[in-house]
Amino acid sequence: MRASPTTMAKRSRVASAARLWSRRHHYRFLWGYFFIAPWVIAFLAFDLIPTLSGFYLSLTRYSIVGSPKWVGLANYSKMFFKDHLYWKSLYNTAYYSFLSVPLGVVSGFTLALLLNLPIRGTTLYRSVYYLPTVVPSVASAIVWLWIFDTREGILNFFISFLGVGPIRWLTSPTWSKPALIIMSLWGLGGSMVIYLAGLQGIPEELYDAAEIDGAGAIGRLIYVTIPLMTPIIFFNLVMSIIGSFQVFNNAFIMTEGGPLNSTLFYVLHLFTNAFTFLKMGYAAAMAVVLFIIVLIVTLVVQRSSGRWVHYEV
Repeated sequence: MRASPTTMAKRSRVASAARLWSRRHHYRFLWGYFFIAPWVIAFLAFDLIPTLSGFYLSLTRYSIVGSPKWVGLANYSKMFFKDHLYWKSLYNTAYYSFLSVPLGVVSGFTLALLLNLPIRGTTLYRSVYYLPTVVPSVASAIVWLWIFDTREGILNFFISFLGVGPIRWLTSPTWSKPALIIMSLWGLGGSMVIYLAGLQGIPEELYDAAEIDGAGAIGRLIYVTIPLMTPIIFFNLVMSIIGSFQVFNNAFIMTEGGPLNSTLFYVLHLFTNAFTFLKMGYAAAMAVVLFIIVLIVTLVVQRSSGRWVHYEV
């Protein structure tokens, strides 16, 4: 049975509208891809392709000047069973991360709480504490070399008033890592700003309600501020963990891994193998293992977040 002319006309209009919508939808996709193309190109050029190349080079012997030669798992075997400095660098990095990350998170959050108080000159204090984060790392390292100097350092000068003898901060294997951990607090301004933004986003009505219920300053901190700040604490915690495993500049400039390899961190050992001994394949294998370690630690922290991170509904 043939359709009526009216029905056929309706079907034609519907088909025409569908083609028009499909064409417009196609153009929108093209414009979308056009605008994200710079990011996609940068991601491929500087992230994905180098990462895949690193996995491949980790299975080769490569010294830059020649072509990579396939050696399979030889680099990993050497790393785990023959290179004693590898385990030393891994221990140094774990030590640094285990102490610097909690200290940095707690100190940054405490500093943000203090700078969130309604006192005179708060803006100036915030600027002063944030200023070290914009100072180049090389300049900061040179300043801290003077601060940690055994004879003329300002830190030992103040400690001397407590009756404590001069501490060999950067020349003693006992104090070298704690010195760099203390120095890591120099850059608290970045996390402090993030904490401060979160604190200022907490509704005042919640504090008023808690105060009506009889909560004091400590009670409001424990039952209102900290629970609402846990997503930001979680973010800063993950970023701090990733950054701590990549510590390099300060040890490279200030101690060069010494004394007695006490500050030979993982990335510094990787850098030395890559650009001093030209063992690019071995360095790539170290980078792959570091990627796996950071991934596992991050996943563990992420899985635990369901127990202590509270997202506002």
